[in-house]
Amino acid sequence: MFGAAGGLTAKPAAAAEAHVDNAFAGATLYVNPDYAANVRGSISRTSDPALRAKMEKVKRYPTAVWLDRIAAIHGGDANAGRKSLADHLDQALAQKKPGKPITATFVVYDLPGRDCASLASNGELPLTEAGLHRYKNDYIDVIASVFKKPKYRKVRIATVVEPDSLPNLVTNTADPECALAKSSGIYTKAVQYALDKLHAVPNVYTYLDAAHSGWLGWDTNRAQAVQLYTEVAKGTAAGPRSVDGLVTNVSNYTPIEEPFLTDPDRTVGGGMIKSSKFYEWNPGFDESDFTRDLHRSLVAAGWPASTGMVVDTSRNGWGGPARPTAGSTSTELDTYVTESKVDRRAHRGLWCNVDGAGLGQPPRSAPSGFPDSHLDAFLWVKPPGESDGTGEDIPNDEGKAKDPMCDPAYTAPGAGDNKTGALPGAPLAGHWFHDQFSMLVRNAHPAVPASPKATAKETS
Repeated sequence: MFGAAGGLTAKPAAAAEAHVDNAFAGATLYVNPDYAANVRGSISRTSDPALRAKMEKVKRYPTAVWLDRIAAIHGGDANAGRKSLADHLDQALAQKKPGKPITATFVVYDLPGRDCASLASNGELPLTEAGLHRYKNDYIDVIASVFKKPKYRKVRIATVVEPDSLPNLVTNTADPECALAKSSGIYTKAVQYALDKLHAVPNVYTYLDAAHSGWLGWDTNRAQAVQLYTEVAKGTAAGPRSVDGLVTNVSNYTPIEEPFLTDPDRTVGGGMIKSSKFYEWNPGFDESDFTRDLHRSLVAAGWPASTGMVVDTSRNGWGGPARPTAGSTSTELDTYVTESKVDRRAHRGLWCNVDGAGLGQPPRSAPSGFPDSHLDAFLWVKPPGESDGTGEDIPNDEGKAKDPMCDPAYTAPGAGDNKTGALPGAPLAGHWFHDQFSMLVRNAHPAVPASPKATAKETS
């Protein structure tokens, strides 16, 4: 993967570890106390002892920390009592075991005009030069100043850089806000600035968000994305070395594998499976396919073969009673696909608090079984239980608006005229959603072990 070795300081106690190929390999992954507190709240509301025991296990799983506004850097009352960035890094040092590295993951997510094609996750900074100035000076510079403190040199800091930003420039420029994000150059300038500042800290690892197979899986979309990402990387001060890898499926529900749909070109009822209504001629059925194809495309465009891929597996398990246990025997194409796919959504464009979803693979480094995907890790980038957004008007100072895609009664014209499939009663994006969390634990695949004595998840 892209990266450069960090130098050693003269003080051994604060010596920085060398910048390694895989930030997660051999490391303990940071367990966020704020997330654990949210899970404890759900445990206190749960009467089923088996479900409570599973929640106890999940409480000890590592999740990413989202820096979704300037206040999140500083923590405290302005950020709902959550820990500051420095607090999290102090906690990571406290969790570090002798002789073993620790990796903490942070999501950098406060782009000017953030999520131009969505309402639920709009941010606090306007899509203007003034917004870009604040992004650089009040957000990125402050984050970088914390990261580079000498006492944090022994923490591997993985950053997921601006989810949805570059993918929106690939496919959503018919939206006026996204068109402005592209024509103004603000998205690109902001991402490049973030990469420059973060890469300059030797123990920081940068992963660009690369959407998911249901978004960029088409050959044309993937090719355009690779071209854009290559241009962005080359436009940084360090060039391609400023990027350590890419992360897919952030906050989404696309499964790692579709076990009963392995050949997009297979013919059923006179049509190829990829031509079904659900896949819409997209040959990328799952994230293992997508990361494989994306990695190949990146290498063909001149990226190193060591470029790492990460998949967010927090909510793509799709367990529970609706999960198929065998492929369909139907000879009608769409019926065959519907009865065979583990992704139970009515359309792949449905993304908000999806009913029926479950926890996916637990976080771990270098997962086996997918050699062509070049996976650095499975991570829980989206902390399961945090809302995707709301379909209701909820006053807030976070710049977040109601989004019809989060309204279970809404019929989505951009998603095959299907109902959204969203759970009712959701809070604002990023706020704790007990009903969703309970569902995700119940529907986990693989199932969460019902062990109240679980310890922090480690990788090896």
